[in-house]
Amino acid sequence: MRSVSAQELESWIAEGRILEQDTRGPKVVMLQNAHYLKIFHTRRHPAIARLRPAARRFQRNTIRLQHLGISAPEVLDVFWLDAKSGVSGCIYSPLAGEPVESINKREPERIRRLLPSLAAFIKTLHANGVYFRSLHLGNILELGNEQFGLIDVLDMRFKHAPLGQRLVNRNFAHLSQYLARHQVLNFPMDALVDHYHSLD
Repeated sequence: MRSVSAQELESWIAEGRILEQDTRGPKVVMLQNAHYLKIFHTRRHPAIARLRPAARRFQRNTIRLQHLGISAPEVLDVFWLDAKSGVSGCIYSPLAGEPVESINKREPERIRRLLPSLAAFIKTLHANGVYFRSLHLGNILELGNEQFGLIDVLDMRFKHAPLGQRLVNRNFAHLSQYLARHQVLNFPMDALVDHYHSLD
């Protein structure tokens, strides 16, 4: 992967709009051309991060999802931002949609209408062997016409067969924990699970 200079990175951040950041700095920046810059800091040892750059894994996951017919961002470029520290980045074209979390906040009654199609989308992931540990309402976009897509897809594994019941349960447990952590009290989790199992 090529390396991006500190000056180029600073220019992107200064001229763009920071959408997400943490104590380590910006994580997602909307650039002037409406593409997104995603920065992957790492908690791994830098030597391990250099062997398996997070930006490259993110790109591969988006490609694998697209091959399965699942909407995901299109990665346009991957690069090192600080190879010594294992910090990588990518530029991608975002999906045009709205997070399910935002819809739930604004129109909780609409979420109930979307539950069958949302359950069917999650079922499609599991049937294709996609275990997305970070499956939560902020990472699922409603794309219109009750179609859905995924963003922030780094934390993902692809199995060679549909997920077994243990992983399905774990996936829903992660989603429930997310709702509890973020105090999303009005989301009809039980109804979503019921719709999911009705598809068996």
